[in-house]
Amino acid sequence: MRTGPGSLRTRVTLAVIAVLAVVLVALGIAVQAVFVSQSERSLESTLASRVQLGRQLARAGVGPQQVVNRVSTDGVTATLETRNGMVFDTGSVPGPLARTVTTTLNGTGRVAGATLTVAVDTTLIDQARLRLRRVLVVASAAALLVSAALVAVIVRWSLRPLDAVSGLARRIAAGQRGGRLRPDRTDTEIGQTAQALDEMLDELEGAETRAREADERSRQFLADAAHELRTPVAGMRAAAESLLHAGPTLAAEERQQLEALVVREANRTGRLVADLLAVARLDAGESTRPRICTDLKAVAAQELERVGLTHPSVRRTLTGPGAVALADPEQLTGIVGNLLDNAVRAAGPAGAVEVTVHRLEDWACVDVLDSGPGVPGHERERIFERLVRLEVGRAQAGGGSGLGLAIARGYARAHGGDVRCLEAPPGAGALFRLALPAVDSDTPTTC
Repeated sequence: MRTGPGSLRTRVTLAVIAVLAVVLVALGIAVQAVFVSQSERSLESTLASRVQLGRQLARAGVGPQQVVNRVSTDGVTATLETRNGMVFDTGSVPGPLARTVTTTLNGTGRVAGATLTVAVDTTLIDQARLRLRRVLVVASAAALLVSAALVAVIVRWSLRPLDAVSGLARRIAAGQRGGRLRPDRTDTEIGQTAQALDEMLDELEGAETRAREADERSRQFLADAAHELRTPVAGMRAAAESLLHAGPTLAAEERQQLEALVVREANRTGRLVADLLAVARLDAGESTRPRICTDLKAVAAQELERVGLTHPSVRRTLTGPGAVALADPEQLTGIVGNLLDNAVRAAGPAGAVEVTVHRLEDWACVDVLDSGPGVPGHERERIFERLVRLEVGRAQAGGGSGLGLAIARGYARAHGGDVRCLEAPPGAGALFRLALPAVDSDTPTTC
């Protein structure tokens, strides 16, 4: 932490010293005022007692000189003037700052009607006041210096955690991640602040890591998508150029093959673009649409019929009591269609696909089991990533875009469900399960 004139440590130290100086000045003024007040009271009391003694002596008939001698004492001088002008004193002269009191005596003899003047010398008191003022100034200055040193040490020790905070901030600004304060005590204000900073850094660095990973995935996805699109586009371009350059000299059979290639690659490109649009909608959160009670078994039967038209040699089976879910029929058809397309590609022309629709507790489930090579256990989650294909038989020529399973899972999770790859029974290929929250079709509040 910097220690210049604007630093927190300096400001706190100066503030404490300023408060302490104000307190010491106020205390000195109060002590001085009390001393002056007590001195005044003492002077008044001394004068009153001496005058009272003179009156008592006059009433007792004591002579003038004796009255003066007995009234006078250390620091107090008395002067008596009779009615005929005679003056009696002790020979000492009061100082210029003496405090005097004059009274007329009532008595007998020569002191009757005499004037008694009593004076108290204030020189000693004034000197005492001056010495007290000097002592207070010196003591206050010494106390202020000692206090300033102690306050500086205490403030430096108390604000040590802020040095750790500033050091951590500089390290993070320099690119060093992962540092934390980890305060020993969290029951103090600075400890709570340090703990809050650690939690904030955890969240920020986690968000930074997630953002970096998301950016990397996006870059990889764009690169993979461009690569996937390049293949069918290149095929269409080559076929079109061949048709264009060959002209009417091209044999009819070869022309039909090239035209079929153009149509096939165009369809492939269209499917890939549609899948990319579906992924973009999922990322943008546009997957929520109006939902109705949908019979999963009817959807599965419809998709199995479609698959039968494109893959007539694949054996297809639909079993199970059925189940109903609150879903968007179009998206539900897309989920089941993706699972079935994936299954028939894996099963091959002579393979088999079995679909079971059932209810498992509160879930409406569609199980799709194929006779293909299956999915290794360590790959059962990775296949749901975008543009991921296995290196074995499930990635044969004519495979999908690598987005179908990612889209199916995205739609299912948007419905509050999921799509998972489960362990298949012995001798079977892969088992995929779509699970959605089930509803009762005869309940008016839900359907």
